[in-house]
Amino acid sequence: MGAVKTKRMPRAVREQQMLDAAVRIFGQRGYMAASMDDIAELAGVSKPLVYLYLNSKDDLFLAVIRREAAALTEAVRTAVRLDQPADRRLWDGLLAFFTHTARHPDAWSVLHLHARTHGEPFAAEVTAMRAEIVTFVTRLIAVAAREAHRNPDLADHEVAGLAEALVGAAESLAAWANTGDGVGARQAAATLMNFAWAGLGSLMAGRAWSPPAP
Repeated sequence: MGAVKTKRMPRAVREQQMLDAAVRIFGQRGYMAASMDDIAELAGVSKPLVYLYLNSKDDLFLAVIRREAAALTEAVRTAVRLDQPADRRLWDGLLAFFTHTARHPDAWSVLHLHARTHGEPFAAEVTAMRAEIVTFVTRLIAVAAREAHRNPDLADHEVAGLAEALVGAAESLAAWANTGDGVGARQAAATLMNFAWAGLGSLMAGRAWSPPAP
C-alpha cells in the first residue's frame, strides 16, 4: 500500500488536526498503548508526516499536554468576572472547569491520569498547570475573604490551603463526573459549591471553625 494521500492545507491547521487525533488516542489508550500509526490514521495523514511535524512520540505527547493544559486554564480564567460577588466568581470558575472537562473527556484523561504516570517532563507540565489554577483560585479566595473581613493581613497560608483543597476536590469530582455513573457539569459544580461555600461563606463572615484544645 502507498502512503496516505493528504490534501494540501496550512501547516498550523494540519498540526492541530494531528494533535486532535493524538488527544483521542492518548486519552483513551494511555501513553504506552498509543501508537503513532493509529494517530496518523485517525488524523488522515501518513506516519512520516506526523514525525516531520512533531518529531517523536514524546514530543507529540508533550505538545498535547501543553495545548490541553492551556485550554483548561484559559476556560477557567475567562469564565470568572471580577466584578461579580465572591460566590458568583467561585461558581462561574467551577462551572467552567466541569463544563470543559466534560466536553473534553479525552483531554482530561491525558492531564489527570496519563501525564502524571510517565515521569518528567510530562508530570512537570501538569504540575505547572495545576499550580497556575491554584494561584488563580487563591487570589479569588484571598480577595473575597479580605474584603469581607476588611483585613488585608489575612494569613496567606490559610487562603492557600483552602485553594489547594478546593482544586483537589474539583479534580477528584471531575474524574467521577465524567464516568457513566457520574453527573453533568452543572450538578458537579453545584455539588462542590454546596460543599465548599458553606465553609468559605462562614469563614468570610468571621465564623471560622477552631479545633478543640489538645
